[in-house]
Amino acid sequence: MTYSVEKTDAEWREQLSPDEYAVLRKAGTERAFTGKYTDTETTGVYRCKACEATLFESDTKFHSGCGWPSFYQPISDTIEYIEDTSHGMKRVEVRCASCGSHLGHVFPDGYGTPTGDRYCINSISLTLEEKA
Repeated sequence: MTYSVEKTDAEWREQLSPDEYAVLRKAGTERAFTGKYTDTETTGVYRCKACEATLFESDTKFHSGCGWPSFYQPISDTIEYIEDTSHGMKRVEVRCASCGSHLGHVFPDGYGTPTGDRYCINSISLTLEEKA
């Protein structure tokens, strides 16, 4: 797929820390309950750490108890969905639609949310732009 933000592997490595690169560009996962935004309740907009595209509004974030920030819906057309059958599981990977960076996965177990979905996102994949 062609993305509006494209960089060489060397450019991504220069821009991102080794941990950010491992998650965003190599589809890694940060350890549960260690991320900066897991329990954050700050009002604002969550952006892609790699390209700054807006991804989620804070009012769609909820406490799922899974160990990663959880949202029940992204901002329209900001997410790319890819079938992921790695590790013997069938999941749906979510990537930034602007740069193709790995964000996490979406699961249909967001019980009690308006959509029934749980976007389980790595904190390291995000930055939070706080609202005043």
